[in-house]
Amino acid sequence: MKLLKSSLFLIITLVLLNCSEKKEPKKTVSKEINKEKKVVKKKKEKKIEKRWDSLNYQNVESFLKEFGKQNQETRVIIKTKFGNIKLRLFNDVPLHRANFIFLTKIKYFNTTVFYRVAKDFVIQGGNSDHTYTLQQRRKYGNYLIKPEFKKHRTHKYGALSAARDWENNPNKLSSPFEFFIVHKRNGAHHLDGEHTVFGEVISGFDTMDKISRVEVGIDEWPITDVHMTVEILD
Repeated sequence: MKLLKSSLFLIITLVLLNCSEKKEPKKTVSKEINKEKKVVKKKKEKKIEKRWDSLNYQNVESFLKEFGKQNQETRVIIKTKFGNIKLRLFNDVPLHRANFIFLTKIKYFNTTVFYRVAKDFVIQGGNSDHTYTLQQRRKYGNYLIKPEFKKHRTHKYGALSAARDWENNPNKLSSPFEFFIVHKRNGAHHLDGEHTVFGEVISGFDTMDKISRVEVGIDEWPITDVHMTVEILD
């Protein structure tokens, strides 16, 4: 009996030891898996951040669609020495809205000016001779945006529209960097279907009037630069 009890005790001890040994690796594997998940997550986050610098003339549409999903702001403010102009961007022209928000967030417009002032017609901005402005335009390769014409989006007074080249541009592709605001009280409806309207002025019409009265040269470029900064409101 003593021998039997000893044998049983030995067997039970071995079983318990065996069970405890099997439990240990599970904890180690679980920690390793969690570490791997954290590493993968960090890599994905870094990849998303780099997308800001990946815009080029070959991926314009896909980039702006994705950027638009992640950045849904629709209101911006243009600040000048003459006062502020608040703008609302339209959601039904997603590429142009996303593009304007993108350029605002990288502070592209903050080194640009209103370089064309045609009183009672338009005030046009988004370009300058500043080094940063030129660098940004080169960096992104002067990409173009396909038009997003909407019958109900017309060139009324206060309409925000995308500038474009009229020569050698049969598809009416928009310049991503330059825009104009209609200053003519009756609108500039001969431009409907020619330029993409992607926003409107919601306040600051008096500021537009002040800018329209600045002295300009033969090319309608103001004698004294009208600088701007553009910021996101919401």
